[in-house]
Amino acid sequence: MSEPTGGAVPGPDGRLRCPWGLSTEDYVAYHDEEWGRPVHGDDALFERLSLEAFQSGLSWITILRRRETFRAAFSGFKISEVATFTDADRTRLLADPGIIRNRAKVDATLANARVLADWSPGALDELIWSYAPEAARRPAPRTLSDVPAITDESKALSKDLKKRGLRFVGPTTAYALMQACGLVNDHLADCTARTEAG
Repeated sequence: MSEPTGGAVPGPDGRLRCPWGLSTEDYVAYHDEEWGRPVHGDDALFERLSLEAFQSGLSWITILRRRETFRAAFSGFKISEVATFTDADRTRLLADPGIIRNRAKVDATLANARVLADWSPGALDELIWSYAPEAARRPAPRTLSDVPAITDESKALSKDLKKRGLRFVGPTTAYALMQACGLVNDHLADCTARTEAG
């Protein structure tokens, strides 16, 4: 998240939050209930990986506000279903104003689903979570400027995913995935959600 560089700030309810978590009403719920909480399951991780790729170069709020439309357009991000999408589906997606109609990102999502459809159940979950660093390795960030954009683990995860044929999975995207899915806890040290996220 690239909002102000300060520490945790109190919201209207008095709870301390990461500053970006108070910038819009949508972010409050996402920050409090989702971001940094562990996500498991191949389809759930495929969704997050795909949405992080669509977010590349854009604000996360743009994706967050269209998430339900993305889910409808991509059959709930069920790998087995997206892997069977045809050229007609691709054309439909590129004409859908409810998603980000970026040809390269749509093509990458469809190609990634086809790759992942050949993996054994649980393999994506196992692979991604194998790159979760030990929680004690890094101190809790005090301010947003203490939160990295990439780490050695995200570089290694990105390299591994690319080696296996996945696209739009650079180290920054991989780290955003790690943050969002709870592989790392980048809630600020004084943020109430830090202890709740585990």
